[in-house]
Amino acid sequence: MSNIALYRKYRPAVFKEITGQDHIVTSLLGSIESGRISHAYLFAGSRGTGKTSIARIFARELGTTDNDMYEIDAASNRGIDDIRAIRDGVSVMPLESKYKVYIVDEVHMLTKEAFNALLKTLEEPPAHVIFILATTELDKLPATVVSRCQTFTFKKPTREILRNAITNVAKKEGYSLEQGSADLIAILGDGSFRDALGVLDKVLGAKQGSGKSVTLEHIQSVTGAPRTTLVNDFIAGIVQAGAGVSGGAGSAGAANSGASGDARQQGITLALTTLANAEKSGLDFVVFTSLVLDKARAVLLLKSAGPSIAPTIAAGFSDEDFSFIRDLAVAPASVTSTMLVELLRAYDETNRAYIPSLPLELAIMRIAGGVK
Repeated sequence: MSNIALYRKYRPAVFKEITGQDHIVTSLLGSIESGRISHAYLFAGSRGTGKTSIARIFARELGTTDNDMYEIDAASNRGIDDIRAIRDGVSVMPLESKYKVYIVDEVHMLTKEAFNALLKTLEEPPAHVIFILATTELDKLPATVVSRCQTFTFKKPTREILRNAITNVAKKEGYSLEQGSADLIAILGDGSFRDALGVLDKVLGAKQGSGKSVTLEHIQSVTGAPRTTLVNDFIAGIVQAGAGVSGGAGSAGAANSGASGDARQQGITLALTTLANAEKSGLDFVVFTSLVLDKARAVLLLKSAGPSIAPTIAAGFSDEDFSFIRDLAVAPASVTSTMLVELLRAYDETNRAYIPSLPLELAIMRIAGGVK
């Protein structure tokens, strides 16, 4: 088992092992108990949210054996001939089970002709056949296909759910994660169980017998994630750049109340220099921006809610990071909601930017009041 990828090794095998999709599990269990089984299901959601795992579990709960369960990858079997083969196969009775279950993954990849060939079978399959279609791009499916299915929308797991899953798997593998480490892996996993466990697999694989405790520094080194100092320096820079801007970011030429022009320029320089260092390091600016957002949000929450929320925030960061957050939250110049809005705008634009650092550079200028 040691050579099996973690996401495969710890793939849920029963409904009680599924986390974050309670609304779907409850509905499917209810349909099994009532005997109201649909002939076609459509599972829609982003990658790594458990669509295929739940499809397999549902099929097994219906008593379907592996010999009567068929998984088709529509990304590589997308033509009309592939669908004709399915259409011919559904007429054959199951070998061992009450139902034959066809799980069609990435169904949006089928050609137009293949969809047309599937429609009639999907609408009126034999009583012993159940289709489970899975897709990451629901909008690419023809309405005629969607209307013939019972649709379930999968949610991205929350940070807490991913963090707990990562911590539990690491523990089962005999490792302990330093505080804040599971949160960093959860961020890098980008709302996907599979991707998060893939990152953990990479991190644990790089330990090479160097102890069973996984530090934040080790994760940063292995994954290329931005180091804490880069993120903290950038936040400190934009806070200093935006201090005293009357009316918030975007008010060019506003009076400087609380920070001198020189201090603001120093903040701009610090933030831009940090970005330049991040670029030289070859960092992913989407990841960098998400980490900046995560920490800046924590500062604003602690600043607004006070000590009552401190334990919740502290649980998601290392001691060093929480100390930075706590000190900035009580400082005269701190993170503002306007700054977060600009960072969110930059995050949204980074994936589409010709120059990856440009959205953050413009955000710095708007926060400092120099660009509208």
